[in-house]
Parts: sequence; C-alpha cells; structure tokens
Amino acid sequence: MDRKVRVRFAPSPTGALHLGGVRTALFNYLFARHHGGDFLLRIEDTDQTRYVPGAEEYIIESLKWCGLTVDEGVGVGGEYGPYRQSERKPLYKQYALQLVESGNAYYSFDTAEELNAQRAACEAKGETFMYNAISRKNMYKFTGSDVDEELECVPCCRMELDDGTVLQLSDRKFRQVLTCGLESCGYMTGKRIVKYTNNPGQAS
Repeated sequence: MDRKVRVRFAPSPTGALHLGGVRTALFNYLFARHHGGDFLLRIEDTDQTRYVPGAEEYIIESLKWCGLTVDEGVGVGGEYGPYRQSERKPLYKQYALQLVESGNAYYSFDTAEELNAQRAACEAKGETFMYNAISRKNMYKFTGSDVDEELECVPCCRMELDDGTVLQLSDRKFRQVLTCGLESCGYMTGKRIVKYTNNPGQAS
C-alpha cells in the first residue's frame, strides 16, 4: 500500500464495552497490525442524553485488558486530535456553515416528537417513513438571529392536537405552523390544533 493503514474504533460512552464492540475493535486492531498501520480510538460522545459518566474510562481499561494497544486517540494523543467528537464541534460547525452558505445544506429543527408523528402518519397509511424533502421544502430561510434563536432550542410554545399529541415549539416554528398549517409544515395529516400556549401562562 502507498499510504499507511489507519483504522479506528469509535465507541459511544453509553455503558460498558460489550462483546460485539470488542469484536469490532479486535478486527480493526488485527488489520492494523497485519499491515503495519495504526489503531485509533475515537470517542463518539455527542449523544449526551445517553452519556454514562465513567463509561469512557471503562472502555479504555477494557481495551487494555484485552491487550488491544491504542496507537493514537483518546488517552494517547496524536497529530489529528481532538479525538472526542464533542471537542470537535467548532471544527464541524465551521464546515457546516460553509455548506449552508453555499446552498448545499439547510437548517432543520425537527424534534423527536415531530418525526415520530410523521412516522406514525406514514404507517397509518401503510407507507414507509423516510426523512425526505418535506422539511426542506417548508423550512424558513433562517438567517442571523433567527438561527441563533432556533439553535438555543428553547421551546416557548406548547401546541395540543385533537389526538392528544403535544408539540413543544420555538416561537418561530410555532408562528410557521399557525401561518402555513400543520401538514404544509411537515407535521401529521388530518390533525387539528385544539389548544396552544404562546408565552408562559397565556392559552388561546
């Protein structure tokens, strides 16, 4: 090979290292050793809702116990760090903004509740749910403070539908739904808004 082999194992610190993870790490480690390459450890810690304190240290110790020596990465260092994904956010943001500005990416603030609602609507019609162009076609052209507002993820509006579903929305997305309607904004079909609260303590 013209270039040195570099393989990585990238576990999420959401719990103990399980046997399937060890197998993946072992395959990568043996491949690197066979080709005289490097075995890297990267920690995928961006899923903070499932993050388990101490899991990263446990994973590192487990790899050591298995005899899998990390050449580069978390706990070792290297030329291409940082090796924790959460510490690379500024770098990713830089390139994400370049993609947005060039028209090759767009802002989307779909919540888990919204996506679940779209999925349920598709399943009710016997269709396979896919994240497609619905959101892209109906997104606002966010700029400046609008984006900052959405990125803060502060749900200031509560919307209750006739089937009991409750959506927590930012003020901007709330106004988008009121103006354009639920379906046109990528929400469920055939549902009605029965109550909404815009700003604390004021229901309409």
